[in-house]
Amino acid sequence: MSAPAEHDTGRSSAPWLSEVLALPEEQLLGTRIEAVDGALLMSPAPTSSHQRLLQRLQRAMAPELPDDLELLPGVNVRCGESRLLSPDFVIVTCPDVATTWYPASEVLLAAEIESASTRVQDRIFEKALYAEALIPYYLLVDPEQEAATLYALADGDYLPHAKSEGGVLTLAEPVPAELDLRA
Repeated sequence: MSAPAEHDTGRSSAPWLSEVLALPEEQLLGTRIEAVDGALLMSPAPTSSHQRLLQRLQRAMAPELPDDLELLPGVNVRCGESRLLSPDFVIVTCPDVATTWYPASEVLLAAEIESASTRVQDRIFEKALYAEALIPYYLLVDPEQEAATLYALADGDYLPHAKSEGGVLTLAEPVPAELDLRA
């Protein structure tokens, strides 16, 4: 399947964003790069415990996905012309597209697993950017507290839609799933 025109990986009204997308993968190993309005945000690769939790969450959600949705870890999401974010995982509405980035309009859910170095960024900054980009759902997971909140977009802002209890988050939407956050 060929990518829709809006997934074009070579053109952007923010030329520096195209340069970020063109960086060779081997130079980025172990590094996560995001771009927001001309600023590059770099963070180290997640810890193994972070990755294990990510894998458990994906395994819990993936079997319940309908064919018109796809769950992908660590992809680039364009949130406007000058913003490129990399959530821990997304659910997109355009399965099987080969691309370097997805427009926010094709992201149903963006999920972030907090770490000590990203806590404020995930809770405030990225949550606000995803809301501004009109991504319908935002899942925020706090592994230290074994807690998670699913936020749903309402009038341009995220409101809590479901909260975990006893280390388990039960979702009815956007995909029915039971997410066990306990280590």
